[in-house]
Amino acid sequence: MHDHAPAPPSALHARIRAAIADRIRSGEWPPGTRIPSEHDLMADWGCARATVSKALSSLAADGMVTRNRRAGTIVALPRIHSAILSIPDVRVEVEARGGTYAHHILADELRAPCCVHLGAEGHHLGESRFLRVLHLSDTRPIMVEDRHIFLDAVPEARAADFAGEAPGSWLVRRVPWTQAEHRIAAVAVEAAVARALALAHAAPSLLIERRTWRESDTVTIVRQWFRGDAFDLTARFTPSA
Repeated sequence: MHDHAPAPPSALHARIRAAIADRIRSGEWPPGTRIPSEHDLMADWGCARATVSKALSSLAADGMVTRNRRAGTIVALPRIHSAILSIPDVRVEVEARGGTYAHHILADELRAPCCVHLGAEGHHLGESRFLRVLHLSDTRPIMVEDRHIFLDAVPEARAADFAGEAPGSWLVRRVPWTQAEHRIAAVAVEAAVARALALAHAAPSLLIERRTWRESDTVTIVRQWFRGDAFDLTARFTPSA
């Protein structure tokens, strides 16, 4: 029989961090969940408080959790305000303006690993659930989105019911993310999108493309075409912003 030396604290803190991160990414611990206390984690892993604290501090630095002496350690909510351009939930935006929101699923399919384009760049990514969704305000079409949700990052999206809740709203409520990239352009809409938006073929529209990550994993890539006469972008900022 050979004696096995205990894992050095640096390796153990990394294992604790990975175990917690896996439970967050899998959806077992959704945003807002209070994770076990430092004392509970110390007992579970048989380690010193400094080792647990180092693991939690690393998760907090990456935006996966927030730490508070009173509330404990909480799985972080999506930090929409951290993006350079904040794109609100379309449903929330419509209802804030006094409209009645609705959405229709125009396409819904599983897609094998492929190259997904965002602007001129192609990204080779894993299996995804692809949805084309029409968003309406007071029965008037305002936006069409093409969205890939990547199942290695969000496995629960495979069986999610998006008929009752649009995929963008579903992701915001359930899946924390750490980084986002936006691209905005004025484009002529393609024929299928024009029909859905009740626009003439090649009519101008506002295109917003966004990719969001959870650490190194791509959560979703979405392309959103807005009617130019039904949507605007506003921002307030200061010279130091």
